Amino acid sequence: MNTQTIAPAPTTAEADRTLKAKHRAMWALGDYHRVAAELVGDLGAVLVDACAVRPGDRVLDVAAGSGSAAIRAALAGGRVIASDLTPELFEPGQAWAAQHGAELTWAQADAENLPYPDGDFDTVLSCLGVMFAPHHRSAADELARVCRPGGTVGVLNWTPEGFIGQMFATMKPYAPPPPPGAQPPPLWGSEEHVRGLLGDHLDGLTARRGSLRVDRFAEPAAFVEYFKANYGPTIAVYRSIAGEPESVAALDRALTELAYRFLRDGVMEWEYLLVTGRRR
Repeated sequence: MNTQTIAPAPTTAEADRTLKAKHRAMWALGDYHRVAAELVGDLGAVLVDACAVRPGDRVLDVAAGSGSAAIRAALAGGRVIASDLTPELFEPGQAWAAQHGAELTWAQADAENLPYPDGDFDTVLSCLGVMFAPHHRSAADELARVCRPGGTVGVLNWTPEGFIGQMFATMKPYAPPPPPGAQPPPLWGSEEHVRGLLGDHLDGLTARRGSLRVDRFAEPAAFVEYFKANYGPTIAVYRSIAGEPESVAALDRALTELAYRFLRDGVMEWEYLLVTGRRR
């Protein structure tokens, strides 16, 4: 009689570790710091200014990347920890901070399980970072948990309707299916969704849309090649279809068409949602 050994299903903890390892590896692809420094870095200043960081404030930047918001908060006088799941981003961030004369601490941490006590920070913020944590409720609860009562929580994320949100929608049919329970990052750019996540934690929650002016790409193809070379999520999707030339060509066309719709006289506007509130 033949017998078959069936491997046990992974536990929830094992599955989460595997998922987080994939996320860390994805953001280590390419050169995200280049994207931050050349394209989106100014948004860190927008968020820090909205949170009104003051000298002496204890600040946590969650999913900080190479520190566009953390560095601005340090320059405003904050005592800052820049935390991220992907420590490979810290070395360019440290060099960036040194160029600006900013002093801060760098720490590896999972946005869904922050290693800090309740109420440990005056300001907790995330700029284009926490949106990529797969379980939105867990991440939102952690943002609020580590902020002191009366302290500020602030997040800035791409909207679903804006250019980057539409880029993720364009890539989705070519990407591997997300694991059960994982939520799309651009939902963090929906005011209704963010109010549902943070509304019970924050008083005076305000949300406003803005746009980042991007004038780096003279033509749509230049955008596609830049993101294929530097942006981890885009690189990961292309790697997943590397053995399918027709799919690669189709995604090239789809992203080029998307960029064409948003590009006007060499300028693109990338919409974001900025949300702030006081910890209840």
